[in-house]
This record gives sequence, structure tokens and C-alpha cells, in this order.
Amino acid sequence: KVIVSDSGSGVAGRSIDQLCAPFYSTKTEGMGMGLAICRSIVELHYGVLDVEDSTLGGAAFAFTLPVAEDVA
Repeated sequence: KVIVSDSGSGVAGRSIDQLCAPFYSTKTEGMGMGLAICRSIVELHYGVLDVEDSTLGGAAFAFTLPVAEDVA
């Protein structure tokens, strides 16, 4: 599991589906594609992207990826 957190305003009750919707942005100059692309890449590798408010303030995004078993 990889967790990336920031010290911004947090997610304010928004779901990962809302935040990753194409063209949705919380920034006035944002294109709204960054998280949508990130989620697509994670899911292409059979992983899961999630978000929650960080305990230190801001948001904490996490993703998990499956581990391949050694077939040798």
C-alpha cells in the first residue's frame, strides 16, 4: 500500500468517484484530469485508488496493487 498525503483542505466529504471524475477539479485553474489518469493507471494494473482526510490535515490518497506470485 502506498499513501501520499498533503496539507491542503482535505476531501471535504467528496468520494473517490467524484474526485476522479474526468474534468472535475477543486482548483480554479485545474483541468480535472490528473486523478482520473492516476486512477486509470492503477486500475489497469488491477489495483485500487482510495482517498480520505489525513489525520495531519489535508488529504491522504492511497493505492494498492496486487503482488504477483513466483511461478518458477
